[in-house]
Amino acid sequence: MLWDVLPTGKQPGGAPLNVAVHLHNFGTAAHIISRVGHDDLGAELLDFVAAKGISTDYVQQGETHLTGVVKANVSDNNEVVYKILQPVAWDYIQYDDALGELVAAADAFVFGSLVARSPASRETLYQLLEHARLRVFDVNFRAPHYSREVVSYLLQQADVVKLNHHELAEITGWFGAPAAEETALPWLAERFGLQAVCVTKGADGAALWTNGQLYQSAGIPIEVQDTIGSGDAFLAALLTGRLAGQAPADYLAFACAAGALVATYQGATPAISAAQVRALVAAAA
Repeated sequence: MLWDVLPTGKQPGGAPLNVAVHLHNFGTAAHIISRVGHDDLGAELLDFVAAKGISTDYVQQGETHLTGVVKANVSDNNEVVYKILQPVAWDYIQYDDALGELVAAADAFVFGSLVARSPASRETLYQLLEHARLRVFDVNFRAPHYSREVVSYLLQQADVVKLNHHELAEITGWFGAPAAEETALPWLAERFGLQAVCVTKGADGAALWTNGQLYQSAGIPIEVQDTIGSGDAFLAALLTGRLAGQAPADYLAFACAAGALVATYQGATPAISAAQVRALVAAAA
C-alpha cells in the first residue's frame, strides 16, 4: 500500500489496499499484506487502514526503506498515468508463517504484477501462492515494472484473472493469440487453466468468461469525477458476488456498477455500500 500523489494532493492507494477497503464496504472480510516505512507517511497509512475497519496485523514496518509513493496524473480521457518511485518499503515484504497461515485460511488471495518488480517481494508472493485456495490475479500493468516472464508465471499460477482491454491486447500479442475478447478470453482460460477471466473496458463495461460461457455487461453512463480505484472496486464486487455463489451475469453487472459508482467520487475508496451498487444496477436495467 502507498500514497497516490495527485495535483490535488495525496491520498491512500495501491490496488491491494483499494480492493481490501471495497471488499469490506461490501460486507466481505479482508486483510491486507504489505509493508510501510517507519515514517510519518507509513503511520498515516496505518491509521487510514484501521479507520476503514481493516486489520493492520499483516502490514510490516521497516527501518531501511520509505513508505511507497506514486505520482499520478489523470489524462484528458480520464485514464491515470503513474510514476512509481523505487525502491520503497513494499518492495521488501518478508515471508513469515503468519502470512502463510493467513493466506491458507482465506477464501481467496488477490495479487498483482507490480509487487513482483523486486526480488524480495516477488519471492514472498511466490511462497504465498503455494498456500492459496483461490488465486486471483489482478494484472494491473504499470510500465516499466513488469516482464513477460513474470506475468506468464503469475498467469500459470492463477485461478481467476482480471485485466483491462489494454492488458488483454498486450498479453495476447505476446503469444500471437486472437485479440478480440470473444476469442481472447476463452483462449486465455484454456492456455493457463483459468476458472474465470474478466476484461474491463472502461465506459463500455466488461466481459467475463467462466464455465465455458461468455458474459457481457454494458457500461453505465455516469458523470466521471475520478477513475482511480474504479477497477479495484470492480474486482471487489466481482469477488463478493462470485464467493457468494451468485450467477455470473449478476455479479458481473454488480461489478460494473461498483466501478462506475466509485468513478462518480473523488478518491479511490469512497464509503460506498452494496445497497448503493444494487440501486445503480436496478436503475440501469
